[in-house]
Amino acid sequence: MMELPKWSQRERCGTVEDRFYLYNDLVDTKTRFISFMGDESRYDLAITMTDRFYGKKLVLNMQSNRFAIIGPDDLEEEGYLEHAFALTEAEAEELSHFLMEII
Repeated sequence: MMELPKWSQRERCGTVEDRFYLYNDLVDTKTRFISFMGDESRYDLAITMTDRFYGKKLVLNMQSNRFAIIGPDDLEEEGYLEHAFALTEAEAEELSHFLMEII
């Protein structure tokens, strides 16, 4: 069985690469998986809660493989969801209404 590389180093072609880490933390998270069908589109989301993002949540759209760190202030910013998730204005409004309930 192949041994996995260690967190602090990685072997490649028999040599060890040294990396300068800005940070390398292991934190506890809570992830909520939500899938729902709106009028405009289907949404398959993973919403990760952690203490890393100043109260904001990491929202991953598993349909498009796009993600954003989102808080209530971001939901009020015009065009934010459209840009972050490559959505139409109608899709972004639908997603925004849902996220306002849980963020």
